[in-house]
Amino acid sequence: MAKTGEYSGRVLICSGGRFESQANAQIRESIMAGWAECFGEENVTAANISGAAAAIRFLKPTVVFGIGSYLPESTYFGEINREAKKIGAATVFWATEDPYEQDANYRIGQDFDAVFSCERWGSNFYTRDNVWHLPLAACPKLHYRPIDETVERNIDVLFCGVAFTNRKDIVRGLLPTLRNLNIKIIGPGWGELGIGFSDARLEKEQLVQFYQRSKLVLNLGRSLSFENKRFLISPSTPGPRTYEAAAAGALQVFHEDTYEIRRYYTKEEIPSFSNRKQFEELVDTYIDNGDLRIETAKKAQARTMADHTYGHRIRQALGILKENGILKS
Repeated sequence: MAKTGEYSGRVLICSGGRFESQANAQIRESIMAGWAECFGEENVTAANISGAAAAIRFLKPTVVFGIGSYLPESTYFGEINREAKKIGAATVFWATEDPYEQDANYRIGQDFDAVFSCERWGSNFYTRDNVWHLPLAACPKLHYRPIDETVERNIDVLFCGVAFTNRKDIVRGLLPTLRNLNIKIIGPGWGELGIGFSDARLEKEQLVQFYQRSKLVLNLGRSLSFENKRFLISPSTPGPRTYEAAAAGALQVFHEDTYEIRRYYTKEEIPSFSNRKQFEELVDTYIDNGDLRIETAKKAQARTMADHTYGHRIRQALGILKENGILKS
């Protein structure tokens, strides 16, 4: 890892309308940590979108970095970018909700010098230049935990997340196998499926504790699209939970549909399945083999820390911005 503060300048991160979720707030904190690795903590400031224009006038940043959703009416970036242009700051937006809001990307269409999309396939559907793919990642400070081999793993299969329709369909298909295991499927909408299912919500630290007690962690993509009707873009890039869980030491089994998981992890780091038979094979391979589980989890964690932190992503973005003349210094 490069030294903290290897770049000169000041960064202002703008995000959050009135309805910003806790998950998005955590991603903002993670992205800030990535920028801080490069510019130093003292040179990275976050501002709510409502006060960002005033912050630009006061701080005079080198980079104005918008993140998150562009869908709500409350996320209007026009004034922010006009103020940034007055002082010659580079303006960049990282769309962290693609492709679920893709139809609304006209809201940031021409405001920014550059746009990064967290979705590889969705990045092709912007009608403007200077758009690149930049996947999400893990934050060492928030997500990394040493793997404790002494902790009893008494949960066979864990999943935590909202019961979107596609997830319910996948889990129902796995039920003949799951019924023979000690499972915890947790999140809004799951409780109706019976024993082992719960509608509870877990805080981040609770989730990490569940990771440490679980033998296998299901990784299931989501299908909730707020504004994705024009092109019906299927998500392909793994979401942030993939990197976060790997950093926390979880052994994930990834449901592979259109996902590009193999660009980021090998099957020895995160094994995958696409049907019940393959899932049963993974259960047979890992459930009763503690040494193999630990070895696999360690490989995924090491890959994450070596290649998939927000520090890596910000350095990648900076390289692209400099190569294309968007960031001069």
